[in-house]
Amino acid sequence: MNLPLPDVPEVRVVGLPQLTQGFDLVDRLDLPMHLKVHGPLAPVTGELLARLSEEIALRGRGGAGFPFGQKLRSVARSAIRRGVRPVVVVNGSEGEPACRKDSVLLNRTPHLILDGALLAAEALGARTLVTVVTRNSTEVSVRAALAERGLTDRRGQGLRARVVRTPERMVSGEASAVIRAINGGPALPPGRRARAADTGVGGAPTLLSNAETFAQLAVAARLGAGRFRRSGTDSEPGTVLLTVSGAVARPMVVEVPTGVPLRYVLRLAGAPPLPQGVLTGGYHGNWIDGPAVDAAVVERASLAAVGGSLGAGAILPVGPETCPLGEALRVANWLAAETAGQCGPCRLGLPAAAGGLADVIGGGGPAALEALREVALAVRGRGACKHPDGSARFVTSALSAFTDDLAAHVLRGGCGRETTGVLPLPLPGRRGTEESVPSGEKVLVDWTLCQGHGLCADVVPELIRIGPDGYPAVADAVVPVHLRGRAQRAVRRCPALALRIEQTQLPAPDTGRSALPYRSGGRAPAGGRG
Repeated sequence: MNLPLPDVPEVRVVGLPQLTQGFDLVDRLDLPMHLKVHGPLAPVTGELLARLSEEIALRGRGGAGFPFGQKLRSVARSAIRRGVRPVVVVNGSEGEPACRKDSVLLNRTPHLILDGALLAAEALGARTLVTVVTRNSTEVSVRAALAERGLTDRRGQGLRARVVRTPERMVSGEASAVIRAINGGPALPPGRRARAADTGVGGAPTLLSNAETFAQLAVAARLGAGRFRRSGTDSEPGTVLLTVSGAVARPMVVEVPTGVPLRYVLRLAGAPPLPQGVLTGGYHGNWIDGPAVDAAVVERASLAAVGGSLGAGAILPVGPETCPLGEALRVANWLAAETAGQCGPCRLGLPAAAGGLADVIGGGGPAALEALREVALAVRGRGACKHPDGSARFVTSALSAFTDDLAAHVLRGGCGRETTGVLPLPLPGRRGTEESVPSGEKVLVDWTLCQGHGLCADVVPELIRIGPDGYPAVADAVVPVHLRGRAQRAVRRCPALALRIEQTQLPAPDTGRSALPYRSGGRAPAGGRG
């Protein structure tokens, strides 16, 4: 079973490095080394910065892929119209278990990210810079980088800079959740849609983008549009960072020019020669089947053409030895537990979707498959944030990608393979007691005692529902902290004493792994740089 990815996995480069330049020299580029490797950066006016972003077709690298130049212009117009100073936010919150590219940048080249953020702040006339992180290692690195530049949150400075720490959760990285956390609230989507460009941190227009986006901006500002466009494709020039894990020999973050064949990236990480399928874009992304891998290159349009997505830059193959739908179920259960608990499509729909997938895998037949598709359709477009949409897309794309495996489960009751657990997930109970994070406990049913009263499903429908046979179907998911009280109440209310809550078995933590990759003599790992 796959353990969670380290904060800073192995880093490789295909071609010439841009974002990862200098990684072959040191583990972390402090300010003097950063300037030695990348050189100084001159300020740029807002119009020139927006034009540069448009000339290199820079899009957000956090998943949504919104054009950066358009976002920059929108914030500038709103700030001028309202006569207020805008705010710049670096979204370094990376709560998805399969993503580590932003953590690599924040840990190893934080000044490149700050270069891009400060460039945007200067162009917009912003006087506040906020960097949001989720992990201890990234917080330490960013605070050290701010100190090296003499940036603090004290009044009277030309620019005030601070770091905000959020829980390591899937929903905490959503833009509205990030702004809510900066404003002093919980790191959860607020349930209402508001454009950050109009009203964000403290009600001010806010330029919010993820860490890689600002690093790309800093690279482009140094190179210029012409040199930047020499690598990658015409429609999407430059390089991208990918986190490659799953069924691979060496989980890694790799910097590649766009246009590189997906098959080559998988081979670099030691993926199976003939994977059953590949999850592209992360746990809110899309599955593609094995044959589609040969037709895909690392580019948004190419991946979309075969049913995939670039998304948050996570690439996860699954090999022939595991049940791919079983792998999808593990993640679907985790996604259901990640709910913010604020809207029905998320709070009720995602556990129902995970339960429906379990029914399909368990031999529920065509009726279970049709019920699952109806649940996934009902969830889409109705959530308070994008978490229900992304989770439903993850499940339905698995049904489309693994048609042979699906037919085996629907028509024959199973595919005959175990679920080996190759997709990385957090260890249960390792993330503290923030609301809605997994508690490390599961609800179990003693079927020798259960009499089908159904009271438990009334108390906690997010975890327990009544199946077609009139008996409870319990989600095979860790109970979120915010549902522990109701789960315990369901146990107490069971007249047959058939329910119980048990602590899950936790794998031993890897205490020997350093936060940074092992290095010897300042040389890059064999076969790549960094």
